[in-house]
Amino acid sequence: MAQPILLNSPPRDPRAELQSRLQNAPAEHAEALLSALELLQGLHDRGALDLMRGAVGSRDKVLEILVEAANSPESIRGVRSLIVMINMLGAIEPEALATCTRAVPTALKLMTQQPERPSLWRLIRDFTWDKDVRRGHFALITLLRSLGKSLAAGQGKD
Repeated sequence: MAQPILLNSPPRDPRAELQSRLQNAPAEHAEALLSALELLQGLHDRGALDLMRGAVGSRDKVLEILVEAANSPESIRGVRSLIVMINMLGAIEPEALATCTRAVPTALKLMTQQPERPSLWRLIRDFTWDKDVRRGHFALITLLRSLGKSLAAGQGKD
């Protein structure tokens, strides 16, 4: 009859394996360790580590202050307003928004490069005859009309 082969493997010691990896780590990761130490020194020099240590030590008080601030009516209103603004921006076609955002820097640049005030005659002429100014008027009137409709609908009036 066959005899079983005895396998005598030494018991595995996870602590010894970790100790071995820890001893080899400085040689294997020297550059990363030096960078981490420089980062720690920078945080220490600027007092950030002390600040973090204090925040961890008084985490209950910090959490209490944050909860109080978040529960204020102003914070709730601010979060709701932010959500409405995000929804509004999401409803605008990106091309239309890009057109408007490109126009603002151009207009500001033109305004600052013109040192003298325009004459009253030039303002009237541009207001009535310039096709780009008329297009801008139409855009503003359209915006005002839409705003007025929304305000009237919100008040239940037509």
